[in-house]
Amino acid sequence: MSIHTLRWAGVFSLALLTGGCAWQNSDTAARLDSLVTTSRFEARLDRLETDLTARCQALDGAQADQRQALAGLRQDVQGVGRRVHRLNEGVTRLTRDTVVEVPECPAPRSPELAGKEVLGRSEWIGLPTVGTYLKARIDTGANTGSLSAREITEFERDGEDWVRFKLALDDEAAVVDAARDTWIEARITRRVRIIQAAGEESRPVISLPLALGPIEQNVDFTLNDRTQLTYPILLGRRFLMDIAVVDVAREYLHERPEYPSDPSAADAARNEAANAGDADAP
Repeated sequence: MSIHTLRWAGVFSLALLTGGCAWQNSDTAARLDSLVTTSRFEARLDRLETDLTARCQALDGAQADQRQALAGLRQDVQGVGRRVHRLNEGVTRLTRDTVVEVPECPAPRSPELAGKEVLGRSEWIGLPTVGTYLKARIDTGANTGSLSAREITEFERDGEDWVRFKLALDDEAAVVDAARDTWIEARITRRVRIIQAAGEESRPVISLPLALGPIEQNVDFTLNDRTQLTYPILLGRRFLMDIAVVDVAREYLHERPEYPSDPSAADAARNEAANAGDADAP
C-alpha cells in the first residue's frame, strides 16, 4: 500500500470520528434541553402557589358571605319568632278576657211551617193504651211507622182480623216495667209487603194512640221484632205529614211522658181509649 493511500485512509477515519462525535453532542444537547432545570421547577412551584393562594382567598370570601347571610337569616327567624310569641300572648288575652255573647235569633218561619211542631231526630213518645213511654227514631225516609213486637199472634174477632203481641225490648230499653210483659191487642187495619234481601214478607198494620209533646193522635205501625235495632219505635212520613217538621241536628226536644206503673191504671187507660175508638167508629 502506498503512502498516498494511507493518507486518504487516515483522513477518512478522522472524518468519520469527527462526524460521530458531532452527532453525539447534538443528541445530548436536545435531551438536556428537554429536562426541567432547578430554576424552571422553582418558577412553576411559584405559579402553582400563587394560583392556590388566589383560589383559597376566593373560597374564604365566599364562606364569609355565606356566614354573613346565615347570620342575617337567623336574625330574621328570631324576629319572626318574637312576633309570633307576642301574637299568641295577644290571642290568649283576648280569649281569657273577652266574652262575646251572640243573641239567639229565632229563625223566621215560612207560612208553610206555621203551626207545625218541630221534632228532633230522636224523641220520647208515649203509648197511652199500653201505659209506657219509649224512645223513637224519626225517619222521614220511611212511610209507615214500626213497633217492636214479639209473640205476634193473629186471630179473628167479630168477623175482623186482630192481632195479639207483646213489646219486644232488650234489657236496657227505657220502658215502664209493667208494660214489658203486657199483652196488647189491636185490630189489623191493613197489611204491607216488605221486600228485603232475604225475600218478601207480609206484616200486619195496626193503629195505636200516640203522644209526642203536644201531639196526640192515632199512628199506624207495622209489627216486627226490632230488638237488634237501637230504637223500639220508628215514626215515618205518615205521622209527620202536615203536623211536624224534623230538625236532624237536635234530639229529645219534648219531655218524656209519664205513666203510672200500676197495671190497673194502664188497663183503665186502654179501656178508655178503646171506648173512645168504638164511639168514633161508623
